[in-house]
Amino acid sequence: MTSALKPPVAAAQTLALRQPEKADGLRVYELIEQSPPLDLNSCYSYLLHSWHFADTCILAEEGEILAGYISGYIPPKQHDTLFIWQVVVGERYRGTGLALTLLAGLLARHSCRDVCFLETTVSPSNKASARLFAKLAERLNCPLTISTHFEAELFGTHGHEAEQLFRIGPFPAPLADSLQNSQEK
Repeated sequence: MTSALKPPVAAAQTLALRQPEKADGLRVYELIEQSPPLDLNSCYSYLLHSWHFADTCILAEEGEILAGYISGYIPPKQHDTLFIWQVVVGERYRGTGLALTLLAGLLARHSCRDVCFLETTVSPSNKASARLFAKLAERLNCPLTISTHFEAELFGTHGHEAEQLFRIGPFPAPLADSLQNSQEK
């Protein structure tokens, strides 16, 4: 993991990264509710992610404060792919590199040992997410492809933008070694 994938020294000393638990679902819901323009899903969906998909989700907290959260899962027919569903960083922690740190921590987990690709969808107006995933691809020295995935009309009359598929990979094998080696540089 390069220094750009780690939070600043002050944040690294005060933030704890961990796998979520069911009890974190409401906290995640509230953080996303406070972070427009992110799509707010039902509290129940965050409870399920923190329960069923805890191995592929990660959160950062400073004491009792939820600083950031990433939800993801390995699609049933793509065992080599980690799909990132949502990334949220609390306002106070934005610009610290926390999102990259969370992604690196998630990719280094044993549950992602067979992952060779990371996918996510990003709406064209979400420049921060586009920069985050481009930076991750750059830091991992991996190709990034962007293609149209969900056209706006698929969302019906809900006024949702199209979503582009960002696909990063294949990762260097094994990824855990690559993350560790780049941390030592």
